[in-house]
Amino acid sequence: MSELSAYELEREANIARNRALLEQLDLKDAVTQLGIPPKPKLAPRIKAKPIQPAKKVKREREVVEAPRRQSARLKKEVIDPNETPAQKKQREEEQNKRRRKEDQERLEAEEKARLAKRPRHQELDLTTLADELEESELSSLRSSLQAVTNIPLPKRSADADAFVFHEDRKNEAEVKELRNRLQKLRVVSRAKVTTDRIYSAAYHPEATKDLVFFGDKHGQVGIWDARAPADEVADEDGDITADDKEGGKYWHLQCHWPATSKSSISSIKFDPVDAHSIFTTSYDGTIRRLSFVSGISQEIFSSDEQLITSVDLPVGGHEMWISDTSGGLTHLDLREPKDKACWYGLSDAKIGTVSINPTSPHFLLTASNSRLLKVWDSRKLQKLASTNGPYQFIQDAVADFVESKKGEGTVRGEFAHGKSVSSAYWDPRGRGIVSTSYDDTIRIWDLDAAKYSSSTAFPSFTPFSRIKHNCQTGKWLTILRAVWNPNPDVFPHFTIGNLNHSLDIFSCKGDLIARLSDSRITATQAVTCSHPSVVERCATGNGSGRCVLWAPPDVQ
Repeated sequence: MSELSAYELEREANIARNRALLEQLDLKDAVTQLGIPPKPKLAPRIKAKPIQPAKKVKREREVVEAPRRQSARLKKEVIDPNETPAQKKQREEEQNKRRRKEDQERLEAEEKARLAKRPRHQELDLTTLADELEESELSSLRSSLQAVTNIPLPKRSADADAFVFHEDRKNEAEVKELRNRLQKLRVVSRAKVTTDRIYSAAYHPEATKDLVFFGDKHGQVGIWDARAPADEVADEDGDITADDKEGGKYWHLQCHWPATSKSSISSIKFDPVDAHSIFTTSYDGTIRRLSFVSGISQEIFSSDEQLITSVDLPVGGHEMWISDTSGGLTHLDLREPKDKACWYGLSDAKIGTVSINPTSPHFLLTASNSRLLKVWDSRKLQKLASTNGPYQFIQDAVADFVESKKGEGTVRGEFAHGKSVSSAYWDPRGRGIVSTSYDDTIRIWDLDAAKYSSSTAFPSFTPFSRIKHNCQTGKWLTILRAVWNPNPDVFPHFTIGNLNHSLDIFSCKGDLIARLSDSRITATQAVTCSHPSVVERCATGNGSGRCVLWAPPDVQ
């Protein structure tokens, strides 16, 4: 070993000297003598635990598998070396016959497996939709659906002049009352309602129940009776506290097939006539109606060309407008065959949402990735179509019509955003509009309903309020959308998820009403909806299928 240099010797000496000095200093006793209290130890931070789904025994689903082919060597077929020519001929004929039968069975099984991966267009009953549920669970689901069909609950809309005040103090009084009611909301129930990420939600208008429908990424509809007594499920591990257990009851229905991301449920709407059925739209290009009375799911529209993003129905309920990723709107009259549906190319980019004005149903609101929000007059738009067709109009044809004298007033309003418009909806009065955009801004309009009767463009179409809100959801979160509370009896307000894991509620004037949060909520509540009949109710869902009911703490 080489000798240490002078510098290294000095360094070692300094280290030894400092070590000896520190050993001589009893710092702990010195602090005690001076009377300085010791620094308290911080309690370990407990990480919030997500709600634990109940352990249910799943009924095994039948898996279609094609029979495997085997060579003669693997079959180990024994051949008699002393067989006669006649016996050999008979054996070979039997082999060929058996081989043809196996080939036929294999082809049939392959065809059956291929068909099982394609969208289902036939009528489906609850037993087929809920093939993983036990008979007792299926019976419970039927009872819950039948319970909300005793009386019709039609969609309600407010008068266009409702809650229009010329004095600021009246607006402030309404906002104050809303704050007093909504700031009290707390988490009263949680459950993992769907298997995958939640894409859409709808709250049933029955005032005595909290029945919420969630659509997920793989074509599944989760039905959650949020305040129903939960089933007693044994905790085998013993590590789930009462606070971590699920609330209410829920059921899974595979409404769209196959169960892949090609079948994501983009929107859910109740029948506006009586709320006794739901319409679900899917990325598989189909729209289905599930009747709560009969338990039958029926396809009412399908398209092999367009990927459906949203749907809306007027109060009358006899027609619907469908938006798609091709930048078009489809008009479907539910009283006519579905092949009479008429498609209009309105944009060169995806239309994410379409919203029908509840008081003037001929006004359609579209939000597009072209950065434009537009209000269309469907009466003018439908002049393009004739009784005998054609039933498809490309964007150039629509643009030429809009610019012509005959098409004057087809576009009643237009506003360009900084980036793609992710959503836009009319309020229950049909005069307020709220939009969200990837430019991280919520915009609010308040239109003059007196101008609706004219046939020209609105004299002014500029938002009066802008709210900064982070909308950069990225790949793994559902797009944030500002959704109006559908209750027409209360001062208009809307809900939107916050990337900081809270639920934000704003008034139609842009005032922040409440920012609801909970230490147990550790994920963005991207999808929101409100009870159409009870003001103090909201439901939210996140990217893992977990859902939350927000209500006053005394609601159990």
